[in-house]
Amino acid sequence: MPSRDDRCITILRVKDVIAKTGLSRSTIYNKIDPKSKAHDPLFPKQVRLSSRAVGWFESEVDLWLMSQANLRH
Repeated sequence: MPSRDDRCITILRVKDVIAKTGLSRSTIYNKIDPKSKAHDPLFPKQVRLSSRAVGWFESEVDLWLMSQANLRH
């Protein structure tokens, strides 16, 4: 059984987050913008990859999706 340190960490770029969530690019950025009316404090935070690149941890996106599914009745 793999240990916690052996697990692979996957970073999703915005196109991958769009594909996985079904949200548009603008909706994703509105969800992470505290000034937006659509801000979702539970939406995963970005990870800075370089001065011009960001991504999201796939595991955090998956957890957010599961939390959204749990809101259904």
